[in-house]
Parts: sequence; C-alpha cells; structure tokens
Amino acid sequence: MDYVKAFVVGGIFCIIGQILIDKTKLTPARILVAYVVSGVILGAIGVYKPLAEWAGAGATVPLTGFGYLLAKGVKEAVAEKGLLGALTGGVTSAAGGITAAIFLGVLVALIFKPKPKG
Repeated sequence: MDYVKAFVVGGIFCIIGQILIDKTKLTPARILVAYVVSGVILGAIGVYKPLAEWAGAGATVPLTGFGYLLAKGVKEAVAEKGLLGALTGGVTSAAGGITAAIFLGVLVALIFKPKPKG
C-alpha cells in the first residue's frame, strides 16, 4: 500500500506541474522554483510533514520535498546553533542529495558525449 500512496501523491505533483506547463506561460524553471518554495512554505505551516509521513517517497522525492528538507534543516540548525544555523542548516540537511546529484552529473558527463541540438 505504501507504493500506491507514493505513486498517487507523486503523480499528483506531476499532474500539477504538467497543467502549469500546458495552461500557463510559466517556464519550467519557474515551475521548479515554485515547487521548492511551496515545499518550504507547506513545511513551515506544518502541512508537509504529515503528507511526507503518509506518502513517503511520493512526497519527499519531488522538488517540494527538497524545499521541505531545506526548511526542516534550517529549523533544526537554528534551534541548535542560533542565527548561524539559518545559513548552514539547509545545505547540511540536503548534503547527501546534493553530493549524489554532483557525482552522478559528472559520471554521466564522462560516459556520454554531448551532441549539439539541431
């Protein structure tokens, strides 16, 4: 049942993104930023944590989950370190994901050769 919940919630996020791409003049980059910011906001008002606990990877893997992770890390770091935590908490909490993205990006760049569009 966990897989179904994750699939449904992740699918809803994808549907919303596709509707925004198709029906608005927003660029994909702006939609991605909106997803991250909405994750931060929903986390700040306490809505995202129950969703993440219920849906698992369906809520934590999309970009809204990244925003929630950043906000959660900042909140915890501020509680521990004060104002300095506001600057370091988000990066510290997301360090694993950021490291994986950089490593896999370099690996793919070494394996595949880019081709010009056109």
